[in-house]
Amino acid sequence: MARFPAMTDPAVPQSSSGGPPPPGALPNAERVRLAYHRRDETDYIFSFWTALGWTILTFGIFGLYVLYQLVRRSRDHNLRRLELLDASVSFAWERAVAQGVADELRPNFERAAGHLQTLRAKSTDFRDPIIWVILAIFTGIATYIAWILLDGDLVKHDHAEGGVEAELAIIFDRLGRPIPAPDPGRLKGPHNYIGRILVTLVTCGLYALWWLYDLMVEGNRHFEENWRFDDAIAGTVYAMSQEAGSAG
Repeated sequence: MARFPAMTDPAVPQSSSGGPPPPGALPNAERVRLAYHRRDETDYIFSFWTALGWTILTFGIFGLYVLYQLVRRSRDHNLRRLELLDASVSFAWERAVAQGVADELRPNFERAAGHLQTLRAKSTDFRDPIIWVILAIFTGIATYIAWILLDGDLVKHDHAEGGVEAELAIIFDRLGRPIPAPDPGRLKGPHNYIGRILVTLVTCGLYALWWLYDLMVEGNRHFEENWRFDDAIAGTVYAMSQEAGSAG
C-alpha cells in the first residue's frame, strides 16, 4: 500500500503517490476540472434499440462500430476517472495538510491510494478498440471475448472506484465539505460467462442480443452513477480552491 509522507510545508503540494508533483504539473484543482469536463468525450451512452436497428439496416456492419464503442468508452472512461480521482485525492491531501489533519486522515488516504493503484494497474490492460474490431472481423469469437473482458473491467473498476469515493467522502467530511458517499448497492457481480456462452449457442446466437443489451445498459448505469459523484467532487474542489485562492 502506498505511504503518504509526513506533514510538510502546506505551500508544497503533494501528489497521491506520496511526493511532490513533477515540475510544470498542473495544480490538482485544475486536473480535477479538466478530467470532469472530458466526460462528454469519454462516456458514450448507448441506445440499444437504435444500435440494433442500424445493425440490421447495415447487415451487421454497424455491429462492428458498436464493439468499437464498447471497448473505447470503457477504456477512456476508466482513464478519465483515474485522473479525476487521483487529482481529487491529491487536492484533498493538500487541504488536509493546510488544516493540520493530515496525520489523522492518513489511513484514509493510504486506503484510497491502494484503490488508485488497482485502477492504474487495470489501465495497462490490452484494450485497443481498433485491434479488437479487427480481431472480431477475422475470428468472430473475439467479440465474445471482448464482452467478457469488458464485464470484468466494469466489476473491478467499479469496486476500486467505489473504494476511492468512500474514502474521499470521509476525508471531505472531515475537511468540513461533505460530499455524498457512493451507494454500495450499485456494485454488480460478474456475468455467468459459461452460462451465457452456452445459451448463445443453444439459441443460435439470439441470446447474444440480450447479452449485448446488458453490456450497454450496465455501462450506461455505471456512468450515470459516476456522474453524480463527479458533479459533487468537482463542485467541492472548485469551491475550496477558490476559497484558498482568496485567503492567499
